[in-house]
Amino acid sequence: MEAVAIATVNQAQFCIKMRPLSGNFTAGSVSALRFSLPCGGKSPASAHFVRGRSSVTRASVAVEEKTETKTAVIRIGTRGSPLALAQAYETRDKLIDSHPELAEDGAVQIVIIKTTGDKILNQPLADIGGKGLFTKEIDEALINSDIDIAVHSMKDVPTYLPENTILPCNLPREDVRDAFICLTAASLAELPAGSIVGTASLRRKSQLLNRYPSLKVLENFRGNVQTRLRKLNEGVVQGTLLALAGLKRLNMTETVTSVLSIDDMLPAVAQGAIGIACRSDDEKMVNYLASLNHEDTRLAISCERAFLAKLEGSCRTPIAGYASRDEGGNCIFKALVASPDGTRVLETTRQGLYAFDDMVKMGVDAGEELLSRAGPGFFEQ
Repeated sequence: MEAVAIATVNQAQFCIKMRPLSGNFTAGSVSALRFSLPCGGKSPASAHFVRGRSSVTRASVAVEEKTETKTAVIRIGTRGSPLALAQAYETRDKLIDSHPELAEDGAVQIVIIKTTGDKILNQPLADIGGKGLFTKEIDEALINSDIDIAVHSMKDVPTYLPENTILPCNLPREDVRDAFICLTAASLAELPAGSIVGTASLRRKSQLLNRYPSLKVLENFRGNVQTRLRKLNEGVVQGTLLALAGLKRLNMTETVTSVLSIDDMLPAVAQGAIGIACRSDDEKMVNYLASLNHEDTRLAISCERAFLAKLEGSCRTPIAGYASRDEGGNCIFKALVASPDGTRVLETTRQGLYAFDDMVKMGVDAGEELLSRAGPGFFEQ
């Protein structure tokens, strides 16, 4: 059995046994007959956690492992949700593929860190501090050398990085689009007036209400993918919207009713991208991560995050942005801001060279334009 590090927070043991996920949904399982949550089979998100015999505690993270396991070459810090683990295991597998010496048992370990955002599920993110809640404890573990690298969903990463850390690596980006999941309708357009769609995202809420004002939105529809699908199955809402990238990484695409186009639902900044951080003075980890970096993704994310930084975006702000290559190989950047109720949506587009300086400038310039057009008080509507 593979030895996997178990992390605890604030001295309280955090040990979970994950039920393996699979994509074993029968055809047509998303229908009026409802669907069951996955069970059985293997997935990158499945993992075994072994209770160790000794414990070493530093700062807020205690890492516990079997004493007979050699010291890990790389300790990967991650949240403990099935999706976060799938991303950590994808990172591990890519490291091993690029560096065969890491294939030795115990050379790469997964360290689970429970963040504040994982613990507080009954309040909107904006009310408890924004997106940094999903990264703060992991960043602290990295700074304190409890882990060597940190794997994040890039859309959770604030536009600033903690001192003494860098984020030099983005893995190849997954599909950036949003997925609509429903038991009774084939698309958002087919939902009857008054139907309730669950989403904790102000970006999704504002674009949804702008296009379909007859629908209602249940806010604070939080929890991991499995939790939200269970709530849908129980009839709490009539439909929900999830990132298609996460469903693909969890092998759960058969739950998807329809996929929204970029024109119908512009994605969140950095949606579908995985970022890997390390300490700025850790040359060894910098070199490991350099072998994994996907430069096209890194440049696109840099453009989008420059736009977000200019707007000082947070979980209180409906913001969307997506940079990609056009048919000629240049960058096309689409950006959007909206009032929370969806009554006003402002959009803009930039085109230019697919190069770092040009793309960052496009992001900043788009942000300045939308700030000017929005005017004071726009985001408080």
